[in-house]
Amino acid sequence: MELIRIHPSDNVAVALTDIAKGSVKTVDGIEVTFLDEVKRGHKVALFDIAAGSPVIKYGFSIGNAKENIAKGSWVHVHNLKTGLGELLEYHYDKVETPDVHKEPATFNGYVRSDGKVGIRNEIWIIPTVGCVNGPAEMIAKLSNQKLPEGVDGVYAFPHPFGCSQLGEDHENTKKLLAGLVRHPNAAGVLVLGLGCENNTIEQFKAAIGTWDDDRVKFLICQEVEDEISEGVKIVEGLMSYAASFKRQKVDASHLVIGLKCGGSDGLSGITANPLVGRLSDMLVAQGGTTLLTEVPEMFGAETILMNRAVNEEVFEKTVNLVNGFKDYFIRHGQVVYENPSPGNKAGGISTLEDKSLGCTQKGGTSAVVDVLDYGDSVTKKGLNLLKGPGNDLVAATALTSAGAHIVLFTTGRGTPFGAPAPTAKIATNSALAQKKRDWIDFNAGVLVEGKTMDEVSADFFDFVLKLASGELKTKNEQHDCRGIAIFKDGVML
Repeated sequence: MELIRIHPSDNVAVALTDIAKGSVKTVDGIEVTFLDEVKRGHKVALFDIAAGSPVIKYGFSIGNAKENIAKGSWVHVHNLKTGLGELLEYHYDKVETPDVHKEPATFNGYVRSDGKVGIRNEIWIIPTVGCVNGPAEMIAKLSNQKLPEGVDGVYAFPHPFGCSQLGEDHENTKKLLAGLVRHPNAAGVLVLGLGCENNTIEQFKAAIGTWDDDRVKFLICQEVEDEISEGVKIVEGLMSYAASFKRQKVDASHLVIGLKCGGSDGLSGITANPLVGRLSDMLVAQGGTTLLTEVPEMFGAETILMNRAVNEEVFEKTVNLVNGFKDYFIRHGQVVYENPSPGNKAGGISTLEDKSLGCTQKGGTSAVVDVLDYGDSVTKKGLNLLKGPGNDLVAATALTSAGAHIVLFTTGRGTPFGAPAPTAKIATNSALAQKKRDWIDFNAGVLVEGKTMDEVSADFFDFVLKLASGELKTKNEQHDCRGIAIFKDGVML
């Protein structure tokens, strides 16, 4: 298959391979003579499209023609523009979400003292302020030289914040870091402070809430003579505690999965994102939880999510989520629809509507049960929306802090990065999967090479359960590519 028409009402098709000018191809019974070369992931007009008329993909408008577009022409940024505006009013038009057949599933996880389940048995070092990043990393390095059996590793998560921040930025830093402290993939946590930062240990304890004294330890570097040796000693105790946990069979309903995309291309909304959406529906049917973020990449497809809200309250929270992020852009004097990125455009995505209609498919078809603010932890099982930007590192960190055991990251171009939670890269195309074997964990490109969604989603669900059980590790874990990034909006002193 060289060409695909995603929806019967589409007036464009997507090339699945590079197609030369002058080629004649047929899709859905429509014969098309290519007037231009069209690269993989890019669009070709199936009919004449008049200037000002909508270009339809996924069954929705992805923008309007800038000029008359002849049948067989390449359709991209040179002849297509967004049709989106700024702030909008929305009306709740609830749609019924389909039931998904449930096959009982389990995985082997670590049951913590608070009843939460982790999928890794790690020690995390969380600096309250960037000033102690160096000691945190040194403590982790030395501690990893004496890992006991059953402990997966000691990891520090440096960041530049925790001091000289005001207002919401200061609160966001505390909330985000507190969520990491509570994360069940960490069997033990050392919170490392300096002593004079804005984010004092006492303030930070209030943000954490309750904790297990055996699991969470605190060290203020200014109060000890040698913070490295003291830190290593504390981590040794945490490792002994962590080693007491053993994997045991638990229901898949305990899993929380973060949904993210980056380096998207024209196949993202055809292969990898729908596959992740199917996984989301399958896990929700198990009683599990998924988290969808990247609010700016909901613009243009937001009503699809709004109308799947479980009730009016969640609908209003979704409206506030979307318009609140638009206000953020406007407040900073930026264009709301300054998207897609250069890499997205090179891959065939032309407008934000084009990107968003593909992006939101990661949320599947389930009802939206809740909307979380940045730094909040998930409390309701099902599909949740999480406030966060499109930035890969910031969004993946927010997903982890909210409670995601695994981040499923779809990509058409590839990236090696990882969040603190295992970050599985799902390729949209087989060429990427073959080229970047050290980055890619699962290839969704086979969906346009003869394999069915039922076949691939079954394999993918099994892959995720094996990740959760520790039978597999993601490429970012294997290569120790992991880190955090914290959202910043306001003034820094």
